[in-house]
Amino acid sequence: MTGSRDNPDSRRNLVKHGSALSLLTLVSRILGLVREMTKASLLGTSALSDAFSVAFMIPNLFRRLFAEGSISVAFIPTFKEYLLKRDKETIREFLACMFTFLTFFASLAVMIGILLAPVIVSFFGMKEFDETVLLTRIMFPFLAFISLAALFQGILNSLHIFAPSGLAPILLNVTTILCSYGLSPFTKNPARAMAVGIFIGGFLEAAIQLPFIIKKGHVFFFVSLKKAYKNPGVRTVLHLIGPTIIGMAAYQLNDLVSTALAGNAGEGIISSLQYSLRLQELILGIFAVSIGTVLLPDLSEYAKSGRWDIYNERLISAMQIIALIAIPVTFFSLAEGQSLIRLLFQTRSFNENSVSLTLAAFTFHMPGLFFIALNRILAPAFYAQSDSRSPTLAGIISFAVNMVLAVILVRSMRGSGIALALSLASAVNTALLLIFLKKNPNVAVKRALGSVCMYTLKMLLFSAAAVLPVLWLNPVLPGAFAGGSRLAALGVSILVNALVFGASGVLLLFISRDRQFMAVIRLLKGK
Repeated sequence: MTGSRDNPDSRRNLVKHGSALSLLTLVSRILGLVREMTKASLLGTSALSDAFSVAFMIPNLFRRLFAEGSISVAFIPTFKEYLLKRDKETIREFLACMFTFLTFFASLAVMIGILLAPVIVSFFGMKEFDETVLLTRIMFPFLAFISLAALFQGILNSLHIFAPSGLAPILLNVTTILCSYGLSPFTKNPARAMAVGIFIGGFLEAAIQLPFIIKKGHVFFFVSLKKAYKNPGVRTVLHLIGPTIIGMAAYQLNDLVSTALAGNAGEGIISSLQYSLRLQELILGIFAVSIGTVLLPDLSEYAKSGRWDIYNERLISAMQIIALIAIPVTFFSLAEGQSLIRLLFQTRSFNENSVSLTLAAFTFHMPGLFFIALNRILAPAFYAQSDSRSPTLAGIISFAVNMVLAVILVRSMRGSGIALALSLASAVNTALLLIFLKKNPNVAVKRALGSVCMYTLKMLLFSAAAVLPVLWLNPVLPGAFAGGSRLAALGVSILVNALVFGASGVLLLFISRDRQFMAVIRLLKGK
């Protein structure tokens, strides 16, 4: 392996591509929050809210299992090999076979899911059993649409086109919000209106990406299922996707078991965990998901061509950027957790008990943000090498840890215990991924770990220093703005604290001449 160098251009390119997708992801996550605010306003933490949460979680679970959780990570490295060979006819046939195979099995999964909805829902102990079954059946076709969207995203990302896949979830959220308010007067309850919005939004996620693929000269057509299965590219994807599905199944089983535990821990626990996770995902999606999405095609190309020096540079830069974002945000979110929850969710339906339940979960979800974000970066490092078994094994072990801890902690801590179990299991998953990454001698794990640990320690110290003024202002600001509306008072208070925290952090980064921070500055200056 050639010696790795700290390549500023490599780091700036990662920041540049990641920032472009992050902007779209930020809009999507904000709209996702608005969607949750809509749900909080219409449903609160009622039994009907729990019904919608479980009904959406079921097809969403399979989405993560069969769509972006598996299809993208197995498809992109394979498609990259086809692109490097530059054989248009072979590429055309491979895409047709993948399209046929995916369409058939996604449609089959939807039909089975609709038929077995009562059996699946029975595991959750729902008070609104019949309503949950109906909502599940309305939303299950979402799985087929989103599976095709994942295939389209994999094609575009391999071609270094990220905007359409960033726009897709924005359409989903906008459609759901509009349907929630627009269709509620015509449905028995608002949950059904939201379910229709999910159905339509899933279709639009796939539809918006297709024209960009056609513009690049790639078209889709059906072939026989036998021919699709025998295609070498499809076989390669299936070979890679097998272990990935097992790992994702373990990860998603976490959600199922955790939700089942929450459903039996008391009314509103399921919804409070969902609201808390939505806040966490807002932060996670802004950079971790975006950088991971941008990183996979690049790492795949570097691994296939043996350019391990650039591979290592990209990986270390990505991990440091995650620390730069996730750690300060964790500190600020913990300091402002109650204000954020009140600002975003509190309505007549979302009462003081709802605030208390959600804050309890949020307090224990947020410490796991850094590890979850790192996992989104480390997993593509394996997939780029066509190694899907290592992250699968790590996922299975962390699943076992999560389940044991959740069963133990839910008894005394209820929803907080489930949140803490997820955070601890995420840390275990990160450790395992780093250990397994050492199997490839070309990957500079020791250097990466040393560099990232030192950088993480610096971010912890800087964040702790930056949050001190916020903690001092917290008792003062609410009283200063108490004369206005709740939304204005909380919004101004959070904004002031964010400005103080941000200014303190930026000053510390500037004084220390932080490399990642300076890369962002150079990018903004256009250098």
